[in-house]
Order: sequence, then C-alpha cells, then structure tokens
Amino acid sequence: MNTSIFVNVPVRDLAAAMAYYKALGFDHNPQFTDETAASIVISDTIYVMLLTHDKFASFSKQPVPDAKSQIGALYALSRDSRAAVDTIAEAGLKAGGSEQRPAEDYGFMYSRAIADLDGHVWEYVWMDMSQFPSE
Repeated sequence: MNTSIFVNVPVRDLAAAMAYYKALGFDHNPQFTDETAASIVISDTIYVMLLTHDKFASFSKQPVPDAKSQIGALYALSRDSRAAVDTIAEAGLKAGGSEQRPAEDYGFMYSRAIADLDGHVWEYVWMDMSQFPSE
C-alpha cells in the first residue's frame, strides 16, 4: 500500500459538506460513508474524511473547535496549473465557500485560499520550481 493521507474534519451538515466537495469535482467512497462520515476521494492517496461533530469528538477528548472562528490547520492541495487553481477555487466559491485572502502570485507559485462550508481552509497551489528566483 502506498503511503496515504486521510484528513479528518468535523462538519455540521454531512450532506451539505458532501455536496460541496462534489461541486469541487471529488467523489466519495461509499464503502467508508454512512450517516456519520463520508470519505471524499481527492486522489488514490489523498482522502478527506468528513465527520459529524459527534463522530469527530469520539476520536479525541479535546474539544472540537469551530473552524469559522479558530484555525487549527491549513490544508494545501496542489493543482496542475494556475488555471486549475482558479477553476477549483471558483467552484468552491460557487458552492458556498469563502475566499480567505486575495490570490497570491509569486511568479513561480500561485495560490488561492478558500474556506469550505465549515470554515476549513484549503489552499490550492500551483508551482513551477524552474521559475524559482535564483540568488
């Protein structure tokens, strides 16, 4: 098995969260989806587990933060081009997400930060290291 990442995030409305990620072009794996959780497939090695607050809370004794008022992590997801960054960011905005800051363009790197319905911030990024400034 390849090394994979499973990002677990608490969501208030599982059906709405699933619809949001579907609008970004991602499917879910029904084998790991029920009324308390949904496995969103980003790639063959990247998954987002959408968990109801009760389900999420069952994994830790720490309180579940409100991602709209507190930040615990920023999730970065690479895209193949600047246009692909804009495409997924615009899909997120159309599906109810919110832009967290203006697009950042450093020439070799371009990114946009979009919060999902629950406030989890996803940074979509494209990089061309051949354009990285040399000293």
